[in-house]
Amino acid sequence: MQIRLILLDFDGTLADTRRANTLAYVATLREAGYALTEEEYAAKYFGMRCDEFLTHFGIADPAERERLRLRKIALYPAFFDTVRLNRPLWEFCRQFRAQGGRVWIVSTGSRANIDNAMRHLGISVAGRRSRETAPAEAVGKGTGKACTGTADASITGSDAAGWDAAIPDTAMKPAPDEGPNGAVDGILSGADVAHSKPAPDCFLEAMRREGCTPRETLIFEDSEIGLEAARRSGAGYFKVTL
Repeated sequence: MQIRLILLDFDGTLADTRRANTLAYVATLREAGYALTEEEYAAKYFGMRCDEFLTHFGIADPAERERLRLRKIALYPAFFDTVRLNRPLWEFCRQFRAQGGRVWIVSTGSRANIDNAMRHLGISVAGRRSRETAPAEAVGKGTGKACTGTADASITGSDAAGWDAAIPDTAMKPAPDEGPNGAVDGILSGADVAHSKPAPDCFLEAMRREGCTPRETLIFEDSEIGLEAARRSGAGYFKVTL
């Protein structure tokens, strides 16, 4: 079997953005006169989409929720010193792309937040390459055993049993049209599909755009709703723990 496409969740999978997101929300709500601590956000609201979080927090006015959402996006970059790239996973993806594979970010998060964080991490969106590029060979013939990275993360095998992915050790130089740390081939965010995770729509849409089947796709996710979406998509998947 050949894997031609890798789909990556962003927050908690490709990048550890937990504290940056938390601090941005705390600062945003403090400005607006609401009391929220890091501990409260982490315990009750982390992982919710912005509108869902603000609704659960008790802000009923849609216009106020939208104002706070935009303010959070503006404040978010101020906390990027706490963002950490999942380097073992990212180096694996760069190696996969170098062999002709395609890599997309598929997230329910805000596109503006993803773009800002990616700029900070030095990752760009590459220009569309020809689909005549030879697809990568499958990442491995594996045994279904766990695939463990460095101190940055561990990647645990799931229904993608049969793949034994090796994380490359060598650094790679970016192509001229890429950021300092390389590029992805595309991004799908929460606004791009009608139904968010755990519906599989976002993953299926990325496959459709690349002309790939679920059997040609491998998904990396960290959250339970993301993993459920991956299961429903029919693709193989791995759970990432940062």
